Amino acid sequence: MIRVSFEYDPKGRIYSFRMEGHARSFRPWPDVICAGVSAIAQTTIGSLEELAGVSPRYTLESGWIRCEVDYPEDPKKAKIVATLMESTRIGCLQIEASYGSRYVTVEDNHPEDIKGEHHD
Repeated sequence: MIRVSFEYDPKGRIYSFRMEGHARSFRPWPDVICAGVSAIAQTTIGSLEELAGVSPRYTLESGWIRCEVDYPEDPKKAKIVATLMESTRIGCLQIEASYGSRYVTVEDNHPEDIKGEHHD
């Protein structure tokens, strides 16, 4: 199974995504799902560089993709970054809807969802 998770900043913007695993048991073509998710991620990384002019920190390995970005001060560029990151989420949700959560699951991690990190 491919697990896709999105991390949000306090402003509600996606600042990172992580994709891990493989859709090995999907038949007849397990690589179709992996290739689809990978293409979405790699397009986002390239688009962040080309369209928004930002340099995301990323890792591309078999069964593991991670991308993290800092939002630029320029509001126009920040909007491009937000749109690209949200588009990544939408694409992954569409693959999950098409093939089923048995092969792809998408989760959103908002700052308020994280519990136990701060102890007083």
